[in-house]
Amino acid sequence: MPAPNMKDLEKRMQGALDALQHEFGGLRTGRAHTSLLDTVTVESYGATMPLVQVGTVSAPEPRSLNVQVWDKTNVKAVEKAIREANLGLNPVVDGNVVRVPIPELTEERRAELAKVAGTYSENAKIAIRNVRRHGMDDAKGAEKDGELSKDELKKSEDEIQKLTDLYVENVDEMLSEKQQEIMQV
Repeated sequence: MPAPNMKDLEKRMQGALDALQHEFGGLRTGRAHTSLLDTVTVESYGATMPLVQVGTVSAPEPRSLNVQVWDKTNVKAVEKAIREANLGLNPVVDGNVVRVPIPELTEERRAELAKVAGTYSENAKIAIRNVRRHGMDDAKGAEKDGELSKDELKKSEDEIQKLTDLYVENVDEMLSEKQQEIMQV
């Protein structure tokens, strides 16, 4: 078994951070942000496709989003997809544009969203720890196969743990920022 590749471990841990960033983008904070609609998929042309493939999303004001639908035949499908996406949004059709007002968040809903953000960050930490476990297993296997000495094994384990701690710290920082953003009135 080969010794753990630190670049590969770091890339996989970064992947967990990137996934967390994407999930946080879908959480409503009371302000309009185009990434809010990233998770919306539209039934169009007999297929399901991301909203960004049928129109352009923009945030013309802090409390509203606009979706400029490219094909008039998809306007109703876009409206339906946004309404059914469980984002708590109520789109309004205006010609080829679907306007999406962003309602004010209640204190209760803010607390709920902060909990969801916490769950997302915990899942990212689990993913990072799984990468650490795989790296540690690779190091122990390499030591067992005689590719690493005991000292090299200890050094590899220390490096893997430092990398893990760094990424877990990044997750905590991202969560803190997102919770502050959610709780701002």
